[in-house]
Order: sequence, then structure tokens, then C-alpha cells
Amino acid sequence: MTDRIGISDAEWQVMNVVWENQPITAQGIIQILALKQKWSPATVRTFLHRLTKKGVLEFEPEGNRYLYRAAGNKTSQIRKASKSFLETVFNGQTVPLLTHFVKSHRLSEQEIAELRKLLDGKEAAR
Repeated sequence: MTDRIGISDAEWQVMNVVWENQPITAQGIIQILALKQKWSPATVRTFLHRLTKKGVLEFEPEGNRYLYRAAGNKTSQIRKASKSFLETVFNGQTVPLLTHFVKSHRLSEQEIAELRKLLDGKEAAR
């Protein structure tokens, strides 16, 4: 997978379907997305082509159709997107990013406890 080419919001939707259902045919992806989006089959096929070209999606022939699989796991793609977002929006600075999310989103007690646990773990690892 390439580090330089990002995935658009629409392409994330396609990839989420693939990650949850792989291996899956183009028709399977089209049927699942038809429940969520108003995209034509041609639009979905365009996304599949782009994702294949970007190296995040692979396919193999099976009879007269193709089976699609993610070229990597979702966690690594999220890591790349997060790093890109951090660099682009927050100039690579983590504290402003975390401050923004904590101040602008309502957090449950459980979420706050999870964040404290993560921060405590980071501090203990130093």
C-alpha cells in the first residue's frame, strides 16, 4: 500500500464493506452500498478501480467475476489516514488534536476512563 495516496470519504465506505465481507464480488459490494447510498453500479465500479490503482484493494478472478480483498488491514490504513490528518490539520502536533476532540465532543464516563487509562499507560511507558 502506498503512503502518499489517501482514500476519499466515499472510498472509505467501499473499503469498510470490503473489510467486513471479504472476499466479496463487485456485485456484493454494490448490493450492500445500495442500502446505504444512491450510487450507481458504475460509480461503485469506479471506486473499486481507483482503490485497486491506489494499492489498497486487490482482486482475483473467479469464473466470470472478480473477488475483492483489502490489500492490508484496516488498522494500518487508519494509522496512515490519522497520520496524514495530524500532519495536515494540526501540523503534526498531537496535543492540539486531542484538545480539539476532547473540547468539541461529548464524552461518556466510560470514554473518559478509557482516555485516562491510555494516558496513564503512556506515562508509565516513559
